[in-house]
Amino acid sequence: MQIGIFAKVFVRSTLEESLDAVRACGLASVQFNLATAGLPPLPDHLDSHLCERIRQALADRAITMAAVSGTFNMCHPDPEHRRIGLARLRVLAEACGRLGTSVIALCTGTRDPQDMWRRHPDNDTSEAWRDMAATMREAVRIAESAGVTLAFEPEVSNVVDSALKARRLLDEIASPQLKVLMDAANLFHAGQLPRMREVLEEAFSLLGQDIALAHAKDLIRDGEAGHEAAGYGLLDYDLYLSLLRASGFRGAIVLHGLTEQQVPQCVAFLRAKLVGMCTSGPPAHG
Repeated sequence: MQIGIFAKVFVRSTLEESLDAVRACGLASVQFNLATAGLPPLPDHLDSHLCERIRQALADRAITMAAVSGTFNMCHPDPEHRRIGLARLRVLAEACGRLGTSVIALCTGTRDPQDMWRRHPDNDTSEAWRDMAATMREAVRIAESAGVTLAFEPEVSNVVDSALKARRLLDEIASPQLKVLMDAANLFHAGQLPRMREVLEEAFSLLGQDIALAHAKDLIRDGEAGHEAAGYGLLDYDLYLSLLRASGFRGAIVLHGLTEQQVPQCVAFLRAKLVGMCTSGPPAHG
């Protein structure tokens, strides 16, 4: 596994300066966000010259784009909001080849009309699932046409708030272009933290063969709490990384939820965990 980072952690005046900062930390993989290039994350239009500039800037620094962020609220109560999100997703998907990536990171959204990261009681209704699944089906058709993979993240604040619901969505859509973004810090509902091993092992049992990307951050409590930098909280990283390895995942594990000042310590923490895992023999089970 390779350590990556959200490119937008490094706020600079130019794209190139942001990527220089990534390289200065010894990292060679990013989850890109078009905000780093001065655009909205999901623009209405994406200029081919800018795509080439982004791709060249990455290549010049030997940085790979593990994924690009394409998140919008796939369950927004206003159908027009969802329609606009899909139209912008198409723009991004069709540009992925020029950008140099084949993975778009998504979330499944929430019924909260103002904040797609905030839980809403209507998330658990059949209507919310229907609207989200219909949006996802259209998104997958876009992905299939563009030859890209969509990686959605199960997280407690969204409609898909568990590994079980993620499995249900994968099975309903049944497309090889739909995969999972695994972030262990986002899986714990209130009261579940004491069952960390059980929750993580269930998640990997259900989703381990469908992981396209992984995130590395942490949590200090359960519920909507996965907002800490990796190594600053309670997540069992030895277990998390061993389960990733046992699942066959060999992609990028991307740091986020951290400040630029925390980057050196988080990189060192994750690198030490990965090195220790490689020298400790086969992953443990049970």
